[in-house]
Amino acid sequence: MTIDDHKDVMTLPQGDVRLLDSDVARRLLASTELARLAYVAADGTPRVFPMLFHWTGTDLVMSTFAGAAKIAALRARPDVAITIDAASTPPAVLLVRGRASVTDVAGIVPEYALAQHRYAGAEQGAANVAAVDHPGTRMARIAVRPTWVGVLDFQTRLPGGASTEDFERRGQS
Repeated sequence: MTIDDHKDVMTLPQGDVRLLDSDVARRLLASTELARLAYVAADGTPRVFPMLFHWTGTDLVMSTFAGAAKIAALRARPDVAITIDAASTPPAVLLVRGRASVTDVAGIVPEYALAQHRYAGAEQGAANVAAVDHPGTRMARIAVRPTWVGVLDFQTRLPGGASTEDFERRGQS
């Protein structure tokens, strides 16, 4: 991506999936920050759950073990929101909306193993996978293809599409 391409990406409106090509989004998708998955639980109340994730280039993939309550909830109400954010100053935030597709998997979800290796390193990641990879292990693969993307870096992209000056004046009399 050239410098001009980068500038073009950063001028896209919030919601444009091409924001996935921004430096902020690419950095967060390759990071070891947790994805926070927001969904509606079976009782109709909202939930946010931190999860390891793997970015395939088209889908954010998370996984959970069979029997988790979120599986039925996601199947019943698949519209979700996800944030991946770095607790830095200024913060860097990737916001994603889409529909969760849940697939039952006998054994370990491949992206679970990839995420374990990215988050924990090759040796510890392999140990983490081996610790749960037993005969009869069942998991659910949760894939979300982004349909709406937002990026905030609080320098070039601010909440609500405000200019830097407008944002700095918020909360002042």
